[in-house]
Amino acid sequence: MTRTAPWWRSAVIYQVYIRSFADANGDGVGDIAGIRSRLPYLKSLGVDAVWINPWYKSPMADHGYDVADYRAIDPLFGTVAEAEQLIEEAHRHGIRVIPDIVPNHTSDQHAWFRAALAAGPGSPERERYVFRSGRGPGGAEPPNDWVSCFGGPAWTRLPDGDWYLHLFAPQQPDLNWQHPEVRAEFESILRFWFSRGVDGFRIDVAHGLVKHPELPDLPPRQEPAVLGPLISRESAGDRPRSHVDHPHWDRDEVHDIYRAWRRVADEFPGDRSFVAEAWADSPERLAAYVREDGLHTAFNFDFLMSGWDAKELRTVIDDSLAMLGAVGAPATWVLSNHDVMRHPSRYGRRATKRWTANEPYRPDGPADLELGTRRARAAALLMLALPGGAYVYQGEELGLPEVEDLPEDLLQDPVWERSGHTDRGRDGCRVPLPWSGGTAPYGFSPDGASAAPWLPQPEAWGELSVAAQTADPASMLELYREALRLRREHPALGDGTLAWLDTGESVLAFRRDPGFVCVVNLSPEPCPLPAHTSVLLSSGPLADGLLPPDHAVWLAV
Repeated sequence: MTRTAPWWRSAVIYQVYIRSFADANGDGVGDIAGIRSRLPYLKSLGVDAVWINPWYKSPMADHGYDVADYRAIDPLFGTVAEAEQLIEEAHRHGIRVIPDIVPNHTSDQHAWFRAALAAGPGSPERERYVFRSGRGPGGAEPPNDWVSCFGGPAWTRLPDGDWYLHLFAPQQPDLNWQHPEVRAEFESILRFWFSRGVDGFRIDVAHGLVKHPELPDLPPRQEPAVLGPLISRESAGDRPRSHVDHPHWDRDEVHDIYRAWRRVADEFPGDRSFVAEAWADSPERLAAYVREDGLHTAFNFDFLMSGWDAKELRTVIDDSLAMLGAVGAPATWVLSNHDVMRHPSRYGRRATKRWTANEPYRPDGPADLELGTRRARAAALLMLALPGGAYVYQGEELGLPEVEDLPEDLLQDPVWERSGHTDRGRDGCRVPLPWSGGTAPYGFSPDGASAAPWLPQPEAWGELSVAAQTADPASMLELYREALRLRREHPALGDGTLAWLDTGESVLAFRRDPGFVCVVNLSPEPCPLPAHTSVLLSSGPLADGLLPPDHAVWLAV
């Protein structure tokens, strides 16, 4: 079908975690050449664009989210020339390219930070970052009580007595976004990559750039917690969420930055776009990022972090569509990414506590992966039928579970060390993909590669490889391929509206015109289907015309 609206309003974007996607040179780490080699696969899957996690020059203290040079590609991944070649080849396949941008902090090896260290306290070079004197006798206490998202204090003291802020690892000093040089530099970086053909950017920690000028202590923790985007409706008693005036998250002044970035994007042809990783404590706060003169889209973490509960999901869908629609923005749905437990493993158990931003997901008991996979298949059809766009995290289309038994001596996420070995971190969702074959590296690296994959792949992953699932009509991969084909071709899908059908509390059913209905059964019993002319796609076999529990179906009506 022909779409006249900007591509990003309906796009299905595939997230490439570059270290773990495809390794072309055999060093055990994915690279740009590996992505290029798999472009035919991405085209056959049917995605509209790829989001690529940071590929910039980096010491890799946080796997690329500590950037030393935003205009250079890290040699581990390739060169700027290879990146330009990838962009050109992706465009020939009809696939847009969206790299990550990391504006909240740089690497401690960035030229600016090295200059700040050399220049000393009170220097202009230090004004680009957040340096302060300490509290207490001799300034021996941190300037405030802020904590790092990776564990421990958010401040590190230098031998000259100054403290510097890092909301993540000490190797990731926070920039001072009140400084005009910082703002000008990032607008220049955007133009550098836009001029090389990228179609947009995913903005890391988009809600964290601006800090309260007085750097006050954190506000008292409230129960239920309101610093994150999600509160389980059940555990919160259906109380409305209130906004917390937080000293470093989601401050109103951040939107001035993005209005300037929007103007930069609009200098270039072809509907260049931004997607924000913005954790906000209500749909209204999230909508502020995607007003007409701001960013284009923002990840819907409320949807990602919802439990497998019809009432909760419907509330999130309604709130998201209402708030984003009020500012003319599309919703952007997501089930998994490189920072969270893969959703088949989440759906296969229940959480022991409310899950909120900047807190690890705490699974309760072992995962029932048969149950989790069944629900993941249904969730895919739900997500891809909703109005707006969607993100698919690499391996999601293969039904990959979280790898929860990685040996401790192989864990690489800085969260593991920073938490004092109490939080295993995010490595379990970052294990390299299985492409083919019955033994590791399952086609991730070339035959006879000199190095093993940077994280070990489970022995059973041969059954989940791309080769094993291709042409198997019952596989997760073919379910995604067919869903994406129908989504492209059906005039009801993509951007637009929906109307709920009355199917009871534990079943989600909605109509999208013309002639499409999605039904998701979250109840423990089979449910009847509404009147329809044909079944377009189902997440599993129907039973005597009934939709089994934890299944979803697309109907023509």
